[in-house]
Amino acid sequence: MLEQVFRDEWGRVLASLVGFLGDFDRAEEAAQEAFAIAAERWPASGVPDNPGAWLTTTARNRAIDRIRREHTLAEKIHLLPAAEAVMMDEVDDTVIKDERLELIFTCCHPALPLEGQVALTLRALGGLSTAEIARAFLVTEETMKRRLSRAKTKIKATGIPFAVPGAHLLPDRLDAVLAVVYLIYNEGYSGRVDLGGEAIRLGRVLTALMPDEPEAHGLLALMLIHHARRRARFSGEDLVLLDDQDRSLWDARQIAAGRVVLDRALALGGRGAYVVQAVIASLQARERIDWRRVARMYRRLADLTGSPVVELNRAAALAQAGDPAAALAAVDRLDLDGYLYFHSTRGELLRRLGREDEARAAYRRALDLATSTPERRFLTGRLEQL
Repeated sequence: MLEQVFRDEWGRVLASLVGFLGDFDRAEEAAQEAFAIAAERWPASGVPDNPGAWLTTTARNRAIDRIRREHTLAEKIHLLPAAEAVMMDEVDDTVIKDERLELIFTCCHPALPLEGQVALTLRALGGLSTAEIARAFLVTEETMKRRLSRAKTKIKATGIPFAVPGAHLLPDRLDAVLAVVYLIYNEGYSGRVDLGGEAIRLGRVLTALMPDEPEAHGLLALMLIHHARRRARFSGEDLVLLDDQDRSLWDARQIAAGRVVLDRALALGGRGAYVVQAVIASLQARERIDWRRVARMYRRLADLTGSPVVELNRAAALAQAGDPAAALAAVDRLDLDGYLYFHSTRGELLRRLGREDEARAAYRRALDLATSTPERRFLTGRLEQL
């Protein structure tokens, strides 16, 4: 129960403390103390009716005690009046504002390096430990500790505000936040460590806090539908393509939930990149996939993003729709020589067209670029089939 409360409440508790104290390190120390007290008391007394408010109030009181013990009351005196107005015996969740949105925008501020934004978001909003984040990104715990420390120091040194950006800045800043969440999801999608669930939790927080932002709903829908197919993507260490996946392993309830979120995004007028990607994911989860419609959606996405990788995906959809020659012509116009999937897609198209020698060359080039075991096994299998 405590573990579940920690997962559900850590971000909200920490956000309240960062806004209250203006200091990430002090906020984390106070939050950790509050959770430790809960772990000691709750098994005997039971979980409070409002555990988040109890934890927040306890953490604030512990922070005040710590400030007093450190003899810095004179410097921190402006913190005390508001804090002392909320005592543990007077818990009221209407008094404690949900400041997670401010925390998200602080963690994803463009003044911070992207790696720092990602790490701090996972630590502050997701409640992951430094060791867990380090494992996810294949770095040492000490490296991740320094990364987090640098991000916190820069927030303090440059006065990055703990606030939701003004209306004139909000669209660009929201794009940056969504990009960080999607990057976290894609790290999990790669199969290293399952960060997909963490990204979905962050997406749910964003849609709850910004219910009228269609792109936030679009991103959540995209992640839900993709994540619903995760168990079917691998068979042992072998990568399984969409056409060959065992659909009984797909999470139908999660796909349905993703489509409900997508409907909300479309009802809000969403026509941005995440909404379009969610539409594509939804189409690809149909029992009979309309590949020509998928190709049209990729064309719309390419117009929005200007991405050659999107054009590559459009070409693959054209091939699935029955026109591998047109798909190959589209692929050969792209400048993606250093991209693994460019060469694997070319190999597949050349194989379908009966150009086996060229297909072998393309698959070998893809194999040179492959880094993960499933990718290498898949490409080796394709070469053996030729």
